[in-house]
Amino acid sequence: MSALDDHALAADLAERAGHLLLTLRASGGDPEALRKAGDRQSHEFLMAELARERPDDAVLSEEGVDDKARLAADRVWIVDPLDGTNEFGDAGRTDWAVHVALWARAAAAGTGDLVAGAVALPAQDSVLSTVAGPAAQLDGEAHRPLRMVVSRSRASDLVKDVAAKLNADLVPWGSAGAKVATVVTGENDVYLHSGGFYEWDTAAPVAVARQRGFHVSRIDGSPVVYNQKDPLLPDILVCRPAIAPVLLNAIREATHAI
Repeated sequence: MSALDDHALAADLAERAGHLLLTLRASGGDPEALRKAGDRQSHEFLMAELARERPDDAVLSEEGVDDKARLAADRVWIVDPLDGTNEFGDAGRTDWAVHVALWARAAAAGTGDLVAGAVALPAQDSVLSTVAGPAAQLDGEAHRPLRMVVSRSRASDLVKDVAAKLNADLVPWGSAGAKVATVVTGENDVYLHSGGFYEWDTAAPVAVARQRGFHVSRIDGSPVVYNQKDPLLPDILVCRPAIAPVLLNAIREATHAI
Protein backbone atom coordinates (compact mmCIF):
# COMPACT_ATOMS: atom_id res chain seq x y z
CA MET A 1 0.00 0.00 0.00
CA SER A 2 1.16 3.50 -0.81
CA ALA A 3 2.37 5.90 1.87
CA LEU A 4 0.46 8.66 0.07
CA ASP A 5 -2.68 9.93 1.76
CA ASP A 6 -5.93 9.87 -0.21
CA HIS A 7 -5.62 13.46 -1.44
CA ALA A 8 -2.09 12.96 -2.71
CA LEU A 9 -2.94 9.57 -4.20
CA ALA A 10 -5.87 11.01 -6.16
CA ALA A 11 -3.63 13.75 -7.56
CA ASP A 12 -0.80 11.32 -8.34
CA LEU A 13 -3.03 8.83 -10.15
CA ALA A 14 -4.82 11.52 -12.17
CA GLU A 15 -1.52 13.08 -13.19
CA ARG A 16 0.07 9.76 -14.17
CA ALA A 17 -2.98 8.68 -16.16
CA GLY A 18 -2.79 12.05 -17.89
CA HIS A 19 0.83 11.45 -18.88
CA LEU A 20 -0.17 8.08 -20.31
CA LEU A 21 -2.88 9.77 -22.37
CA LEU A 22 -0.51 12.47 -23.63
CA THR A 23 1.92 9.79 -24.81
CA LEU A 24 -0.87 7.92 -26.56
CA ARG A 25 -2.16 11.09 -28.20
CA ALA A 26 1.32 12.00 -29.45
CA SER A 27 1.48 8.69 -31.31
CA GLY A 28 -1.19 9.97 -33.69
CA GLY A 29 -3.44 7.79 -35.77
CA ASP A 30 -7.15 7.58 -36.41
CA PRO A 31 -9.01 9.90 -33.98
CA GLU A 32 -11.73 7.37 -33.15
CA ALA A 33 -9.16 4.65 -32.49
CA LEU A 34 -7.29 7.08 -30.24
CA ARG A 35 -10.46 7.82 -28.30
CA LYS A 36 -11.18 4.13 -27.70
CA ALA A 37 -7.59 3.39 -26.76
CA GLY A 38 -7.51 6.37 -24.39
CA ASP A 39 -10.64 5.27 -22.53
CA ARG A 40 -9.36 1.71 -22.24
CA GLN A 41 -5.72 2.33 -21.34
CA SER A 42 -6.44 4.99 -18.74
CA HIS A 43 -9.14 2.80 -17.17
CA GLU A 44 -6.82 -0.21 -17.01
CA PHE A 45 -4.05 1.91 -15.48
CA LEU A 46 -6.31 3.38 -12.78
CA MET A 47 -7.90 0.04 -11.92
CA ALA A 48 -4.50 -1.64 -11.57
CA GLU A 49 -3.06 1.16 -9.45
CA LEU A 50 -6.08 1.38 -7.16
CA ALA A 51 -6.04 -2.42 -6.71
CA ARG A 52 -2.41 -2.13 -5.67
CA GLU A 53 -2.62 1.04 -3.57
CA ARG A 54 -6.07 0.62 -1.99
CA PRO A 55 -6.95 -3.08 -2.39
CA ASP A 56 -9.85 -2.99 0.07
CA ASP A 57 -11.68 -0.11 -1.61
CA ALA A 58 -14.44 -0.35 -4.23
CA VAL A 59 -14.24 1.44 -7.58
CA LEU A 60 -16.90 2.98 -9.81
CA SER A 61 -15.46 3.79 -13.24
CA GLU A 62 -17.15 5.02 -16.38
CA GLU A 63 -15.34 2.33 -18.34
CA GLY A 64 -15.93 -0.53 -15.90
CA VAL A 65 -18.78 -2.78 -14.83
CA ASP A 66 -20.82 -1.24 -12.03
CA ASP A 67 -20.46 -3.68 -9.13
CA LYS A 68 -23.36 -2.81 -6.84
CA ALA A 69 -21.38 -4.20 -3.90
CA ARG A 70 -19.98 -0.66 -3.77
CA LEU A 71 -23.24 0.43 -2.13
CA ALA A 72 -22.25 -1.41 1.04
CA ALA A 73 -18.60 -0.36 0.90
CA ASP A 74 -17.14 2.22 3.25
CA ARG A 75 -14.82 3.66 0.59
CA VAL A 76 -15.49 4.00 -3.13
CA TRP A 77 -13.21 5.57 -5.72
CA ILE A 78 -15.24 7.27 -8.45
CA VAL A 79 -13.18 7.74 -11.59
CA ASP A 80 -13.56 8.94 -15.14
CA PRO A 81 -10.43 7.71 -16.92
CA LEU A 82 -10.93 10.14 -19.81
CA ASP A 83 -13.52 12.86 -19.41
CA GLY A 84 -13.95 14.59 -22.75
CA THR A 85 -13.18 11.63 -24.98
CA ASN A 86 -14.32 13.52 -28.09
CA GLU A 87 -12.01 16.44 -27.33
CA PHE A 88 -9.11 14.06 -26.68
CA GLY A 89 -9.44 12.80 -30.25
CA ASP A 90 -9.45 16.32 -31.71
CA ALA A 91 -5.89 17.50 -32.33
CA GLY A 92 -5.00 20.62 -30.40
CA ARG A 93 -7.93 20.62 -27.97
CA THR A 94 -7.01 21.00 -24.31
CA ASP A 95 -10.46 20.66 -22.70
CA TRP A 96 -10.29 17.01 -21.62
CA ALA A 97 -9.43 15.58 -18.22
CA VAL A 98 -8.84 12.65 -15.89
CA HIS A 99 -11.03 12.45 -12.77
CA VAL A 100 -10.14 10.58 -9.58
CA ALA A 101 -12.32 11.02 -6.48
CA LEU A 102 -12.91 9.17 -3.22
CA TRP A 103 -16.28 8.80 -1.51
CA ALA A 104 -16.18 7.56 2.09
CA ARG A 105 -18.82 6.62 4.63
CA ALA A 106 -18.92 8.49 7.91
CA ALA A 107 -18.80 5.83 10.60
CA ALA A 108 -21.12 7.56 13.00
CA ALA A 109 -23.82 8.70 10.59
CA GLY A 110 -23.70 5.79 8.18
CA THR A 111 -23.91 8.23 5.29
CA GLY A 112 -21.07 9.20 3.01
CA ASP A 113 -19.63 12.02 0.94
CA LEU A 114 -16.68 12.94 -1.21
CA VAL A 115 -13.50 13.26 0.84
CA ALA A 116 -10.76 13.64 -1.78
CA GLY A 117 -10.41 14.29 -5.47
CA ALA A 118 -8.24 15.44 -8.34
CA VAL A 119 -8.83 16.69 -11.87
CA ALA A 120 -5.86 16.39 -14.21
CA LEU A 121 -5.86 18.58 -17.31
CA PRO A 122 -2.94 16.93 -19.10
CA ALA A 123 -2.95 19.10 -22.24
CA GLN A 124 -2.87 22.17 -19.97
CA ASP A 125 -0.11 20.74 -17.76
CA SER A 126 -2.33 21.25 -14.71
CA VAL A 127 -3.71 19.19 -11.84
CA LEU A 128 -6.35 20.60 -9.50
CA SER A 129 -6.86 18.60 -6.34
CA THR A 130 -7.99 18.60 -2.73
CA VAL A 131 -4.37 18.70 -1.66
CA ALA A 132 -4.06 22.12 -0.01
CA GLY A 133 -3.57 24.71 -2.75
CA PRO A 134 -3.81 28.46 -3.31
CA ALA A 135 -6.92 30.19 -2.02
CA ALA A 136 -9.65 30.54 -4.62
CA GLN A 137 -10.74 33.98 -5.79
CA LEU A 138 -14.36 34.05 -4.60
CA ASP A 139 -14.98 37.78 -5.08
CA GLY A 140 -17.30 38.80 -7.90
CA GLU A 141 -16.35 40.50 -11.16
CA ALA A 142 -18.49 43.65 -11.41
CA HIS A 143 -17.05 45.03 -14.64
CA ARG A 144 -18.31 42.35 -17.06
CA PRO A 145 -21.31 40.06 -17.63
CA LEU A 146 -21.31 36.67 -15.96
CA ARG A 147 -19.49 34.02 -17.96
CA MET A 148 -21.35 30.68 -17.96
CA VAL A 149 -19.36 27.67 -19.18
CA VAL A 150 -21.62 25.17 -20.93
CA SER A 151 -21.62 22.01 -23.01
CA ARG A 152 -20.24 22.40 -26.53
CA SER A 153 -22.96 20.23 -28.04
CA ARG A 154 -25.90 19.96 -25.65
CA ALA A 155 -26.51 23.08 -23.60
CA SER A 156 -30.13 22.68 -22.52
CA ASP A 157 -32.94 25.17 -23.07
CA LEU A 158 -32.96 25.75 -19.31
CA VAL A 159 -29.29 26.74 -19.34
CA LYS A 160 -29.87 29.10 -22.28
CA ASP A 161 -32.92 30.63 -20.57
CA VAL A 162 -30.98 31.26 -17.35
CA ALA A 163 -28.15 32.86 -19.32
CA ALA A 164 -30.65 35.12 -21.09
CA LYS A 165 -32.28 36.18 -17.80
CA LEU A 166 -28.90 37.14 -16.35
CA ASN A 167 -27.42 38.54 -19.57
CA ALA A 168 -24.63 36.01 -19.14
CA ASP A 169 -22.16 35.09 -21.84
CA LEU A 170 -22.20 31.41 -22.83
CA VAL A 171 -18.75 29.80 -23.09
CA PRO A 172 -18.81 26.37 -24.80
CA TRP A 173 -16.12 24.03 -23.46
CA GLY A 174 -15.39 20.32 -23.36
CA SER A 175 -15.29 17.94 -20.41
CA ALA A 176 -17.14 18.60 -17.15
CA GLY A 177 -13.84 18.59 -15.31
CA ALA A 178 -12.39 21.15 -17.68
CA LYS A 179 -15.51 23.30 -17.25
CA VAL A 180 -15.41 23.25 -13.45
CA ALA A 181 -11.68 23.99 -13.59
CA THR A 182 -12.39 27.26 -15.39
CA VAL A 183 -14.77 28.26 -12.59
CA VAL A 184 -12.28 27.30 -9.88
CA THR A 185 -9.50 29.31 -11.55
CA GLY A 186 -11.76 32.33 -12.13
CA GLU A 187 -11.77 32.22 -15.93
CA ASN A 188 -15.53 31.67 -15.85
CA ASP A 189 -18.15 32.32 -13.18
CA VAL A 190 -20.73 29.56 -13.48
CA TYR A 191 -21.03 25.96 -14.56
CA LEU A 192 -24.67 25.01 -15.01
CA HIS A 193 -25.77 21.72 -16.56
CA SER A 194 -29.16 20.07 -16.89
CA GLY A 195 -30.18 17.11 -18.99
CA GLY A 196 -28.23 14.43 -17.17
CA PHE A 197 -24.81 12.88 -16.88
CA TYR A 198 -23.16 10.53 -14.36
CA GLU A 199 -21.43 10.56 -11.00
CA TRP A 200 -17.99 10.03 -12.56
CA ASP A 201 -18.48 13.16 -14.68
CA THR A 202 -18.56 15.41 -11.62
CA ALA A 203 -17.26 13.64 -8.48
CA ALA A 204 -13.65 14.80 -8.76
CA PRO A 205 -14.48 18.32 -9.97
CA VAL A 206 -17.04 18.71 -7.19
CA ALA A 207 -14.55 17.54 -4.55
CA VAL A 208 -12.07 20.16 -5.74
CA ALA A 209 -14.65 22.95 -6.00
CA ARG A 210 -16.02 22.26 -2.52
CA GLN A 211 -12.55 22.16 -0.99
CA ARG A 212 -11.87 25.61 -2.44
CA GLY A 213 -15.06 27.13 -1.10
CA PHE A 214 -17.32 27.15 -4.14
CA HIS A 215 -21.06 26.60 -4.07
CA VAL A 216 -22.04 23.18 -5.44
CA SER A 217 -25.65 21.97 -5.61
CA ARG A 218 -28.35 20.46 -7.74
CA ILE A 219 -30.27 23.09 -9.73
CA ASP A 220 -33.02 23.11 -7.06
CA GLY A 221 -30.41 23.96 -4.42
CA SER A 222 -30.32 20.49 -2.85
CA PRO A 223 -27.01 18.72 -2.18
CA VAL A 224 -25.25 16.66 -4.84
CA VAL A 225 -24.86 13.12 -3.47
CA TYR A 226 -22.69 10.25 -4.65
CA ASN A 227 -22.41 6.46 -4.54
CA GLN A 228 -26.09 6.09 -5.35
CA LYS A 229 -27.67 2.90 -6.70
CA ASP A 230 -28.28 4.65 -10.01
CA PRO A 231 -25.19 6.75 -10.86
CA LEU A 232 -27.20 9.03 -13.15
CA LEU A 233 -26.90 12.64 -11.98
CA PRO A 234 -29.58 14.89 -13.51
CA ASP A 235 -28.03 18.35 -13.08
CA ILE A 236 -25.53 20.54 -11.26
CA LEU A 237 -24.63 24.13 -10.42
CA VAL A 238 -21.10 25.26 -9.52
CA CYS A 239 -20.39 28.92 -8.83
CA ARG A 240 -19.06 31.39 -6.27
CA PRO A 241 -21.18 31.44 -3.09
CA ALA A 242 -21.98 35.14 -3.51
CA ILE A 243 -23.82 34.63 -6.79
CA ALA A 244 -25.51 31.31 -5.95
CA PRO A 245 -28.80 32.92 -4.77
CA VAL A 246 -29.06 34.87 -8.02
CA LEU A 247 -28.42 31.74 -10.09
CA LEU A 248 -30.87 29.61 -8.12
CA ASN A 249 -33.57 32.25 -8.39
CA ALA A 250 -33.06 32.53 -12.17
CA ILE A 251 -33.21 28.74 -12.44
CA ARG A 252 -36.50 28.67 -10.52
CA GLU A 253 -37.98 31.33 -12.77
CA ALA A 254 -36.79 29.58 -15.93
CA THR A 255 -38.05 26.20 -14.70
CA HIS A 256 -41.52 27.57 -13.97
CA ALA A 257 -41.63 29.20 -17.39
CA ILE A 258 -41.00 25.90 -19.22
